[in-house]
Amino acid sequence: MQDFLFYLNLGWEHIISLDALDHQLFILVLVAVYFYQDWQKILLLITSFTLGHSFTLALSVLDVFRLSSTLVEILIPVTIMLTAFDNILFRENQKKLMKINYVLALFFGLIHGMGFANTARMAMASEQNITVPLLGFNIGLELGQITVVILVIAVLFFLSKFLQFQQKYWIIGISVVAILLSAQMILQRI
Repeated sequence: MQDFLFYLNLGWEHIISLDALDHQLFILVLVAVYFYQDWQKILLLITSFTLGHSFTLALSVLDVFRLSSTLVEILIPVTIMLTAFDNILFRENQKKLMKINYVLALFFGLIHGMGFANTARMAMASEQNITVPLLGFNIGLELGQITVVILVIAVLFFLSKFLQFQQKYWIIGISVVAILLSAQMILQRI
């Protein structure tokens, strides 16, 4: 149980820490197109991201698949930028955009999962069985992502309910900020 809690905390910190801006930003651009009434769709979206993340993390920890960490660190902000551009391009077609975001969450989750692979590989190297560490880590990751989503949805609720802020401006604003921040991350990592 102590190992499970250790990895649960590691997954939580992986998404909640100040060093996790890239993951937080990706989640933000993914959920920017949803409204607070769409909480079930958002939960499915975040779980899709976790599944993709978990899959490549497991393959990386088992050393089945490995990609240069330098390349992965550049690809992560690229996923943010592409998702943000997608939000802007398809903002007038919410249903299509939501369907596309499910695919992006799963596929880009594969890339994000490789971002933590080296650290996870070292942390889990001494484990006989990686099931408990991966389960703990992924539950912690999911809880952290849900926390981020709740905060984002609360801000959107406040903006729309009390300030009459329209969601299309929210989508564009979040996406433009995400494009600028991800471009800065790409340049720093190159």
